[in-house]
Amino acid sequence: MKSSRRSFLKTGLALPALGAAPVVAQTAAVKDSSFDPWVEVHSGNLRHNVEEIGRRVAARPILAVIKNNGYGMGVANAARLLEPMPAIAGFAVVKLREAAALRDAGVRKPILLMGPFDERNLEEAIRRNITPMVYTPIGPALDRLSVKLQKAIPIHVCVDTGIGRVGVPHREAAALIRDLAGRKSTRIAGTMMTFTEDPEFDQEQIKRFASLCDGLEKEGVGLGRKHAASSFGLFQHPNAFLDMARPGMAVYGIYPEKEFRGAGVMDLRPALSLKARVIYVKKLRRGESAGYNRVYVAKDDVWVATLPVGHADGWPRQAARQARVRIGEKLYPVIASVSASHTIVELGAETSVRIGDVVTLFDWQEGSRPEDVAAACGSSVYDLTMHLNALLPRRIVH
Repeated sequence: MKSSRRSFLKTGLALPALGAAPVVAQTAAVKDSSFDPWVEVHSGNLRHNVEEIGRRVAARPILAVIKNNGYGMGVANAARLLEPMPAIAGFAVVKLREAAALRDAGVRKPILLMGPFDERNLEEAIRRNITPMVYTPIGPALDRLSVKLQKAIPIHVCVDTGIGRVGVPHREAAALIRDLAGRKSTRIAGTMMTFTEDPEFDQEQIKRFASLCDGLEKEGVGLGRKHAASSFGLFQHPNAFLDMARPGMAVYGIYPEKEFRGAGVMDLRPALSLKARVIYVKKLRRGESAGYNRVYVAKDDVWVATLPVGHADGWPRQAARQARVRIGEKLYPVIASVSASHTIVELGAETSVRIGDVVTLFDWQEGSRPEDVAAACGSSVYDLTMHLNALLPRRIVH
């Protein structure tokens, strides 16, 4: 008969009986942490990655993409740590709320809003010195706002060279850009495109963008800083570094593709880790099970540990496939099933693991990097970091 959720919680998380060695029966004495999982941000690795990117793009300015809560780091944390670096020209986000949060946090460098907005949002953004990314005939709205605020409105124009997501289609872009550039209400601060990350087609995209920009500049149309290279482009398309680089994942020290890791192009060091503490250690007898639907059945007597972290925290359900976590200096396999708030790991026939021990689910060490964990889960490294629960505490380490 299948175990119910209630019975799982009752048997899996109850405090161990007195005398059941080597389990610690009482609550562990922890001075510096509760038993909630947390995220650590390594400021030194972040600085190192910016230096690596700067070297790669020959000192071009860097527009750091800190969308989706700073790729798990926390959008304000990311901006505060990056802003003092001279190489960082500004930041890019996709939600107005994130852009406003940066201004509320005291961030002063330029912020590009790459997400949607209406006319009311536009006014709020401009009042807060947030630059909109545009790709529609928005000239009349810019005119009205310029008159109201008594200043020209800076914008970045997004051109769709083939990704088909957002952006003015490249065949129609010249007319729109001419219209915007010809208005006293508007100042084009940048012109941008996004790669499909299909290496062969990307070259066609570069040609389309270059043809458009060259033609307009010959007419005397100012395009501001041209930018196209995301983290993927840093590895694949040095001919697309243009006036400014626009990386996201690389800033946080994570290789966007497996083959980039050993290419020797950049030495990236993860700046993000997920940690927790062991909340329970128990011995399963041969034939006993763990996890919903008895997914794991012990073949022999074995010690297991329960961790207070699950898919609600952003730890993948698929981690039970082949992922391992580090406790002390040893790696232990994730077993059974990852539930909303709990993960179970196999410790072996004997163990020295105790309640309160720190568990590293991923960090900057080889074997525990986000890329390693994502590969073991059969998932994207983007999912691993971007899906970290925004409510988890973020701690800065050096």
